[in-house]
Amino acid sequence: MYEDSYGLRYKPFGIDPDPQFLFLTGQHREAATGLIYAILKHRGLMTLTGEAGTGKTTILRAVLKAIGTSSVQVAYVPVPTLNPAEFLEFVLLQFGLLNAARANKAERLLVFERFLLKANEENRTVALIIDEAHKLSKELLEEVRLLTNYNTRHGGLIQVVLAGQTELDEVLRQSDMAQLKQRVAYRFTLRPLGREDVREYIAYRWSRAGGDSRIPFEEDALDAVARYSSGIPRLINAICDNALMMAFAEGTPSVSAAIVQSVARDLDLTGSSVAAPPSEGGGVEDGLETLELAVMATEMAGGELALQRRQSREKGSWLSRSARKLLMLGRSGERHE
Repeated sequence: MYEDSYGLRYKPFGIDPDPQFLFLTGQHREAATGLIYAILKHRGLMTLTGEAGTGKTTILRAVLKAIGTSSVQVAYVPVPTLNPAEFLEFVLLQFGLLNAARANKAERLLVFERFLLKANEENRTVALIIDEAHKLSKELLEEVRLLTNYNTRHGGLIQVVLAGQTELDEVLRQSDMAQLKQRVAYRFTLRPLGREDVREYIAYRWSRAGGDSRIPFEEDALDAVARYSSGIPRLINAICDNALMMAFAEGTPSVSAAIVQSVARDLDLTGSSVAAPPSEGGGVEDGLETLELAVMATEMAGGELALQRRQSREKGSWLSRSARKLLMLGRSGERHE
């Protein structure tokens, strides 16, 4: 409704995950780059955790888009509330193993092993991505662990990504989950956005939707959005979308702090103080280097990922700093180290 009045091509603050609007802070860039790299380099098991609404599913969809080629076969499980038999059947169906899905468990596992070995012989990567993984039962997590037993001396035959809320980390810390936790090669965590990132996030999405350089939010309104959203991207979207609708209905050209406060009351948001995410030093060069690594990773996958150049105040981790050489080898045709 308000989109036409602002000359927008798309709705800027939808709450559904959309890689087109992926906003890469240092931590989001790190997660996207790291997951692409780890999947393509056959590192086995990875986790991506964060509070609800911090962008995990958006990252996963961007990664899926980047690695979506004939050389990478992916099974994506968006609803993990299945029993072990249903889970294995769902995975087999996702990989196109229709006959095996109807067999007994022993036959299913045998067919699945042959499928993985054939994929390895043909230089294809097999990946299993499980969203909302914090909802997995311990029995099902054990089934996932057993899948990681399929490997060669070069690495795992199946790459597994467990993405979920912070409860997943708590589950993996439990003593009876020690074997699974030991299998985790890389862990990525998404935190709420800091105050300045909230401003950049709003401006970025406005621009991607076709808006001009001036966003229709007053300065104190931006501060209010940061406060009431607590830096959670999904809440930022909900507040901004409702605030723009209210401003449009009232015939005002911009969103004021009063409008944001009214929207926050309607959404039952009390908000909290928002601090800048912990900084590890570094500067623009660190951010651009990590960006280049992500581009190189997507080139390896033969896919596309819209990664925007933006300044980063965070220094890349050892993974980002060391991945360049390995990815260069990958671009030269070497699949494994």
